[in-house]
Amino acid sequence: MTQRILVATHNQGKVRELARMLAALELDWLTLDDMGVTLEVAETGETFQENATLKATQYAAVTGCLTLADDSGLVVDALNGRPGVHTAYYGGHRLTPAERYHLLLENLRDVPWEQRTARFRCVMVVSNPAGELLATAEGVCEGMITLEPSGAGGFGYDPIFYLPEQKATMAELPPEIKNKISHRGRAIQALTAIKLTGFSKPVSSA
Repeated sequence: MTQRILVATHNQGKVRELARMLAALELDWLTLDDMGVTLEVAETGETFQENATLKATQYAAVTGCLTLADDSGLVVDALNGRPGVHTAYYGGHRLTPAERYHLLLENLRDVPWEQRTARFRCVMVVSNPAGELLATAEGVCEGMITLEPSGAGGFGYDPIFYLPEQKATMAELPPEIKNKISHRGRAIQALTAIKLTGFSKPVSSA
């Protein structure tokens, strides 16, 4: 029997990426929008793990579904790890994604190239409706913050996140490559390695 799972996000960029990543798995998956869920879980945690857990457990309790949730963000060394867990709302709730990454570029204006190291981090958590964590996994993608945006693909901060091995920004990569090497793609691969389609007891890849 195909496992049914809720993917707890309203972010359409994430939905598009996860649709490609989950396509090969034997999962019957739905999004919050598919289920008509309008609840916004407050991300009050101080770490990606805490926020992913809040979302997974609360959405699972509300919907009665096995739930996969993630929290992810951009960690910039020259900014002492910011924006981190505040990546989605860096600069305030009213800014557009482009305004957010332009603000970040402005805050790095005097930082030389060799000091512009950064990484995308993603923590994924699976919870059942009883609040039991059935799986956790993390994915990390190392890179640099560019001097200016480049590329029209992806979403969020992808146009300013440069991957030296690929000689391209995340926004310049075709989806099939991005989904293999991205923080979210690596987290999904870790979950797959611990049998995402066959939960029976609490397990962890961490």
